[in-house]
Amino acid sequence: MHGGLNTFLRCTQTMMRKWTAIATQKGQFSLIFFLLNKPLSSIAFLSQTLASPESEQLDIPAQLYSILSRANWQKHPSLKTLAPAITPAHISSLFNLNLEPQIALAFFNWIDLRRGFKHNFHTYSSLLNILIRERFFVVAEKIRIAMVKSCDNVEEMQLVLEFLRKMNGDGECKFKLTIRCYNHLLMSLARFLMIDEMKRVYFEILDDKIPPNTYTFNTMVNAYCKLGNVVEAELYVSKILQAGLSPDTFTYTSLILGHCRSKNVDSACRVFQIMPKKGCRRNEVSYTNLIHGLCEAGRVDEALKLFSQMTEDNCNPTVRTYTVLMSALCESNKQSEALHLFKEMREKGCEPNVHTYTILVDSMCKEDKLDEASKMLHCMLENGLVPTVATYNALINGYCKDGMMDAAFEIVVMMKSKGCHPNVRTYNELIYGYLQKKNVHKAMMLLSKMLDCKLSPNVITFNMLIHGQCKEGHLNNAFRLLNLMKENGLAPDQWTYSILIDTLCKEGKVEDALAMFDSLREKGIELNEVIYTALIDGYCKVGKVDSAYSLLGRMLAENCFPNSYTYNVLIDGFCKESKMREAMMLVQEMYKMNLVPTVFTYTILIKGMLKEGSFHRALKVFDQMISLGYQPDVTVYTAFVHAYCSLGNINEAENVFVKMKEKKIVLDSVAYTVLIDGYGNIGSIDLAFDVLKSMVDAGYRPSSYTYSILVKHLLNELKTKEEISNMGLSLASSVDIGDVWKRLNIETAMSLFKKMDEHGFRPDTDTYDILIAGLCKEGRLEEARELVQHMKEKEISISDGIYNNLLHCFCKLGMYREGLRLVNIMAKKNLLPSLVAYKLLVCGFYDEGNNEQAKAVFCNLLCCGYNYDEVAWTLLIDGLLKRGFDDKCSELLSIMEERGCQLNSHTYSMLIEGHNNVR
Repeated sequence: MHGGLNTFLRCTQTMMRKWTAIATQKGQFSLIFFLLNKPLSSIAFLSQTLASPESEQLDIPAQLYSILSRANWQKHPSLKTLAPAITPAHISSLFNLNLEPQIALAFFNWIDLRRGFKHNFHTYSSLLNILIRERFFVVAEKIRIAMVKSCDNVEEMQLVLEFLRKMNGDGECKFKLTIRCYNHLLMSLARFLMIDEMKRVYFEILDDKIPPNTYTFNTMVNAYCKLGNVVEAELYVSKILQAGLSPDTFTYTSLILGHCRSKNVDSACRVFQIMPKKGCRRNEVSYTNLIHGLCEAGRVDEALKLFSQMTEDNCNPTVRTYTVLMSALCESNKQSEALHLFKEMREKGCEPNVHTYTILVDSMCKEDKLDEASKMLHCMLENGLVPTVATYNALINGYCKDGMMDAAFEIVVMMKSKGCHPNVRTYNELIYGYLQKKNVHKAMMLLSKMLDCKLSPNVITFNMLIHGQCKEGHLNNAFRLLNLMKENGLAPDQWTYSILIDTLCKEGKVEDALAMFDSLREKGIELNEVIYTALIDGYCKVGKVDSAYSLLGRMLAENCFPNSYTYNVLIDGFCKESKMREAMMLVQEMYKMNLVPTVFTYTILIKGMLKEGSFHRALKVFDQMISLGYQPDVTVYTAFVHAYCSLGNINEAENVFVKMKEKKIVLDSVAYTVLIDGYGNIGSIDLAFDVLKSMVDAGYRPSSYTYSILVKHLLNELKTKEEISNMGLSLASSVDIGDVWKRLNIETAMSLFKKMDEHGFRPDTDTYDILIAGLCKEGRLEEARELVQHMKEKEISISDGIYNNLLHCFCKLGMYREGLRLVNIMAKKNLLPSLVAYKLLVCGFYDEGNNEQAKAVFCNLLCCGYNYDEVAWTLLIDGLLKRGFDDKCSELLSIMEERGCQLNSHTYSMLIEGHNNVR
């Protein structure tokens, strides 16, 4: 009981410390809050330490003033020492000490040449106050324009704008703006798309009785065109004419851009055509803008034709022209043409830029040409270009999608060595890679690294992790991530909830899914077809097709329109319940909703008919599908193969396979596995292994199900041989697919390996991994260990998956010491034990009363890099607290705190709640 109270107090104190740390960033209140938590002696010491840096900061402007008061101040020995510590705030304070304007200007220019120093609004405005007060107007105009051009963001732009308006007024710093300054101001505002302020400044020009020039009007036209607002842009074109001026090349080029941005490429073409008639020469930007517009509209051939006309018009394509075209060609799956342009541009002396290379690297990665993409990156580096994070991300994404995580992390190391820091997208791609490999714990580790790097995970990050936890069956952790997501200030979206609803349904918790579904409106989430379809699918999967159909009615009543996938889910549900009539009626409903049945729709119907043994109807639907212009895919053909094999009609199944090859249908692992099963059912084991060899040669890895099928038939073959040797006496029933791992013995495993060898396909790590996983799942440790020993004899590498399966098996059998020995072996091999295995070990040692060993294992776990919140969720909450070990939980939480393992406040709340439940 006392241990539980300690847990509560410790959690509360830790949360208070976290809140204090957050508060200390927020001004005077934070200081008071901090002091209230300190003894008086600490406060006295704090006041001294706080005063010291501030006094030093105030000394720098005074020291600078003293140095600048002397002749040849540039050569003063103290200035060189002081220079690295000088900040814009010091300069601003210095200029408020009544410096001579010549000295102030000279020092302003001197410090500007120092590496790493950059003037800001405050230094510019302080110097301008001196210059204007002393009537140095010519140089003040230059400084004023430099200040306008120096703005890096909207906030700085607003400060400059307010300052210039005061300067343009009637105060002591009055210095009226010129048209040149106004034009630069408009250009800077246009950079940040501050269109309302631009309009206001334009009217201020008119109020000042300053006539706008062509530059002024063109800046306004271009700004509106960038936004695709051609109507407003054309108003300023008319003002050019009203002012007695003529639109120039820049004006027309801007209009081309505007029409393209507003998706009106034909109007852009008309502007392009009239330019010569208006006496305006078309330049490279005119061509590039229109080429880009045509590419964006999918009119790539027209863009290429226009590109070929550039030289006739005395225009040379720029790097942007080439890059725009290459991007469009890559998006159109015409990578060879893009590479031809790449070669051409280099031959013509137009050097590709970073964006050009990034487009090609990304395209190569999407086409799975990772070696070529890597070469392109190195070519880029050899040419002295600095890749951006987008370039590196393209290659990282390619490696992650291919499951090549080591190669992906090599790129991360490279980018860091080049001074390029990973961003949120980088981490999202790495997280995706781990989740593809079903390694959600390593994906969670990356969440920790993101936070350590001060990067804020986004909705995509959390959605992927939630999906990963759901796929691994860790629904509790998925909901904990949902809460973590909210605490990070992110709003879960429709995709988030559709994942959770879908998982609840798959786990048979349909009522919980419905409760979540009904709560979404209160959360401000619009119920769309994705969320509805997830719940409809859930009801269908548990056989409640009538409830699923009523949801469709509710969906329509709420003006949420189903898509083809929604109907397909329902049709599939009815077919599985052998309600073919209702399924066919849904197809008619699809037509009424202006939805066209898809290949998947026909596949579902064909499967349903074949399941009922109605081959004639299935073939009729198949023919109808082809007559309507649909191309049947591998799934449709596989349905026929499966149906024929089920009847033992292997000849017809083979004929379907022949048709697939004739039609150039790309086979998948399911198709091969179905045929393997078909041959096995008729006792043709050798033919089954021939198909396995074809499957491997086609680039498909046999799945766990494939091996289950093979083992099943080998066991049945062995049983048949035993029956014959026992004079035909039936020894047992045929082995069912669900009993394969219960019945697999070493003799059968060796028979499997021998058959594979005979057919030219050697067993590899994956083969053993699948067999050992199956055996461990059934607690058959001795057989699994024999297979591991066989791997060692054959010098086949043992994967972390095999070690983890053995570890889980040890723990389930209560063999915790053996499990710990295996953990130590894994550590020597740099392999990571799973978090669930650690939970079983720690809880197991506590069950045995071996507290010190449990704590030692836990300390070892904390060195593995796991996400600390996930450690607390899995081990402390789902492990110890669920078993009633609240005192042990308190001890381990103390260890985490002592080691600086920071937990989210929501995790602490869950620990407190878990403790209270135990109590």
